[in-house]
Amino acid sequence: MFSNRQLLRRQLLTWLLVPLFLLLSTDTFISYWVAVSFSQRAHDRTLVEIAREVSLYLRRANGGALALQMPAEARRLLLNDPVDRVYFQVAAPDGRAVAGSSLPAPDRKPTPSAREVIYDARANGDPVRIVELTLDADAISGRPAAVVRVAETMDKRNNLAREILLSVVIPQLLLILIAGIVVWIGVVRGLAPLQRLQRSLASRSHLDCSPVSEEGVPGEVRPVVHSFNELLARLNRVLTHQSRFISDAAHQLKTPIAALSTQYQVAMRERDPERMRLAIERLSPMLERLSRLVSQLLSLARNEPEAVPTVAMDWLDLNALALEAATDWVPEARKRRIDLGFEAAAAPVMVRGDAGRLRELLDNLLDNAIRYTAEGQNVTVQVTGGAAPGVAINDDGPSIPPHERERVFERFHRLLGSSQDGSGLGLAIAQEIARLHGARIDLSEDTDGIGNTFAVSFPPQLPG
Repeated sequence: MFSNRQLLRRQLLTWLLVPLFLLLSTDTFISYWVAVSFSQRAHDRTLVEIAREVSLYLRRANGGALALQMPAEARRLLLNDPVDRVYFQVAAPDGRAVAGSSLPAPDRKPTPSAREVIYDARANGDPVRIVELTLDADAISGRPAAVVRVAETMDKRNNLAREILLSVVIPQLLLILIAGIVVWIGVVRGLAPLQRLQRSLASRSHLDCSPVSEEGVPGEVRPVVHSFNELLARLNRVLTHQSRFISDAAHQLKTPIAALSTQYQVAMRERDPERMRLAIERLSPMLERLSRLVSQLLSLARNEPEAVPTVAMDWLDLNALALEAATDWVPEARKRRIDLGFEAAAAPVMVRGDAGRLRELLDNLLDNAIRYTAEGQNVTVQVTGGAAPGVAINDDGPSIPPHERERVFERFHRLLGSSQDGSGLGLAIAQEIARLHGARIDLSEDTDGIGNTFAVSFPPQLPG
């Protein structure tokens, strides 16, 4: 089995060396073809010259017949070769053999204008190269018309082609081998920084989210390391938020759970059934507060921007959503004798958002307003349209001092002296939901000078 590093090295070497050897193979084939072609042309010219020399000894014999009058010395010089066997044939135009060996004619009849024809054939069982020279009658020299064929075996040609090929291919093969060694060394050295990076990452603790150093990392890999560091930073933020959430949850749940345990022990110690029933009844509001706290903790974790990869945004009418929320809170407002009003915008106010989360935002703002507004006072929900749509919750509760207006959105923060029961999470949840939608919540004094205004402002909406 190969490690990832070995696989990468093998792939790089494959992509670099295989083309080199393919190039060598292609070049070898081309070099062989060029060597054979060159050897053929060189020896063909020699073969043509031999045929012409033989033609010089053609004469007209007694009776006008074609005859070859070649001295033995000339025959030895022209037709003897230390490497190849040389054959010749003299024939009359009608094909009748006059002298020499029997040699095959060309497969295709030469054209009238072709006086020299060179072709491959076999003679005495050997492959040969043949030159056929067609001669017209020459009155000056007294030579009659004739056909001269000279054949030669292929040994010299093949030897020359082989020598040319080896002289070309061997240096190229050496160059390819040197290039392969250089490529191997280059790949190994090039991958060395990646090996160091791999060892650095392998030795890191699973709790270490610090950035990976880019020192010594190749330029091509730095974007990967940079993206990895960004991922570590995001992961660190998520882990930090999770750790904070677990710590906050443990801290906030410890008190109500301890109270429930204490009240349960009190109830179990009672022997009087009526007093036991009263003690158990006191558990109900504690359980409700605990259930609300758990629900808010889960909502806070669900709406943290760092923990939410994407939010499905749809077009919705802020008028309709705010009216629905205000209507659902009317019974609670009436129970507390609070006048809950609603002022809609003149036309539908379309915004992009997650209807469930925005409804949760409005519920938390309305819960906060109704919880801290005294009996007989007013709470108003007002929707505004235009380029920057929004919704405002106006209440007549105790005015929040300016130096506390930022801190009320912090988790578990509650104003000193507040007598209302709450966890300090509602406004924090509303703030997180607003951030998910690119909106903001501004807290200011109410326009009538009594109470507070929580205004949710959405970014300019551009319907697609």
